[in-house]
Amino acid sequence: MMAGTPSSCDNQQANPLIPAALLLPARQHFETSMNPSDHARSRFHHPFFPSRQHPRLGAVRYLIASFVCCLLTQTISQSQSANGQEPQDNPTRIGVIGLDTSHVPAFIKEFHQQPTSDPALANFRVVAAYPHGSADIESSASRIPKYTAEVKELGVEVVDSIAALLSKVDCVLLETNDGRLHLDQAIEVFRAGKPVFIDKPLGSNLAEVAAVFRAAEHYKVPVFSSSSLRFSPGAQEARAGKYGKVLGCDAFSPCSLEPTHEDLFWYGIHGVESLFTCMGAGCQSVTRQSTTDFELVVGVWSDGRIGTFRGLRAGASGYGGTVFGDREIGQIGPYGGYQPLVIEIAKFFRTGEPPVDAAETIELHAFMQAASLSKARGGVPVPIAEVMGQANDLAEQLLQGKLDSQ
Repeated sequence: MMAGTPSSCDNQQANPLIPAALLLPARQHFETSMNPSDHARSRFHHPFFPSRQHPRLGAVRYLIASFVCCLLTQTISQSQSANGQEPQDNPTRIGVIGLDTSHVPAFIKEFHQQPTSDPALANFRVVAAYPHGSADIESSASRIPKYTAEVKELGVEVVDSIAALLSKVDCVLLETNDGRLHLDQAIEVFRAGKPVFIDKPLGSNLAEVAAVFRAAEHYKVPVFSSSSLRFSPGAQEARAGKYGKVLGCDAFSPCSLEPTHEDLFWYGIHGVESLFTCMGAGCQSVTRQSTTDFELVVGVWSDGRIGTFRGLRAGASGYGGTVFGDREIGQIGPYGGYQPLVIEIAKFFRTGEPPVDAAETIELHAFMQAASLSKARGGVPVPIAEVMGQANDLAEQLLQGKLDSQ
């Protein structure tokens, strides 16, 4: 090897876990040692390369250090892969559709945090965003300028079309706050073959929800949707058996209404998501009582268990509930913030495996659709099977002419 010739380690990315003191001084000494005529110009001493009087020995030791460098780099890279991390010079590029919700800057900050607060969040970068969401829901449309400016400050490029966004990204956060837009926006993403997380509300009614999952299956693209309440620690502990088998659950959350959406789809989804996280799928019928300020929805499961959702529009507000187990009664606990959901999104983008079964997501939306029908019928029980049958027929109509042949 000639002086100044790069070793195999020169082609490796610098790794913060390999001390620079081991590499740069070693290379400097090697170059000096292999040029005896220039040796007098060097006053370098290094404990790993102590002998200026033996240049060949110094060269051998440098070669050993180079080998150790490469070995450490390979080992660290393998360790990162084992922990779900990718090489830091090739981040997974995320695109955002819809800048009309506070979720967007919160999610971006979680992905961009350095150092990452959880290994699952490493090596992701939100690189592009398409701003337009709802045009006629004032509470959403009015926020687009604010959040557009904010994401630009976070280093995200704002583009003028979904097509332009899809050309720049590997996966998508569909954040549009208007569920009516999600089906058409999602189909555009599915056609591009990009995995997508769809934020709540997944649709404005059950037929749109069913159509989204049918379209995803048609294009064979992974998708999932969830409220962040599903991944709050208390709900996850209950699902994992902390209180034994869950025999019942009473969940609550705020429940503001939006006329363009089925009542509970807009915000009641949060408490309903908590309910189904604890209870699991299997609800057969739903009954709803509604007043100006409150909702009470009762579901009966196929095995005789009962779960309830209480929606709040007056008085103290919050998220939580009570879990009735066969060993213990416990609390779902307070809201756990966005990070648990963002971690699950990151894992999903990396693996393509949704953390929530599509059938359970569809069923919890059927629970809310049945609640609307129960209210319209004066509070009588409505079978889940009835609303699912209606939704499947409507979903087929919604998808006519929208799906490319495969």
